[in-house]
Amino acid sequence: ARRANKEDECTGHFWEGRFKSQALLDESALLACMAYVDLNPVRAKVARTPEQSNYTSFKKRCQSVKDSKQPKLLARFVGGMSKYKSKGIPFELKSYLLLVEQTGRCICSDKPGYIEHHLPPILERLNFEPEKWLTLTTQFENLFHGAAGRMGAIERYCSKTARKRRSNLTSCKLLLAS
Repeated sequence: ARRANKEDECTGHFWEGRFKSQALLDESALLACMAYVDLNPVRAKVARTPEQSNYTSFKKRCQSVKDSKQPKLLARFVGGMSKYKSKGIPFELKSYLLLVEQTGRCICSDKPGYIEHHLPPILERLNFEPEKWLTLTTQFENLFHGAAGRMGAIERYCSKTARKRRSNLTSCKLLLAS
């Protein structure tokens, strides 16, 4: 702050009063802060839903899910409490998406941040159908051999690796919605 003030020939706090640093001491605080930030554009009425909120990790995560990828610059969700706790957020991405959406739906309709009840659930908007998800996560090894992903990803993979045979297309079309 001193250095920036000297360069700008001014005085005062570097981030001013509306910006602050918070110590997030546990997973509950982390999730609450993440949900708060991810719902900010909905509260500000800049977006109707969290996945439409530009410049948020929520939107970036939703886009990455559609491409079956992990966003490179974001901490990954690693599921529940496990030995991998230090390597990511100890929560499931699917659960986080639902948590943020349900939070927005619980807000009174006349308050900022409200997510309209007539909208389909987020997992449906993102083409996550529970039955397909359960099939994918319980029979993945039987369904896919070699590459697995959405149609576009399979096509790009086969082009890059000069493969003519597109294996798993039936499972990809059926279970991995585009």
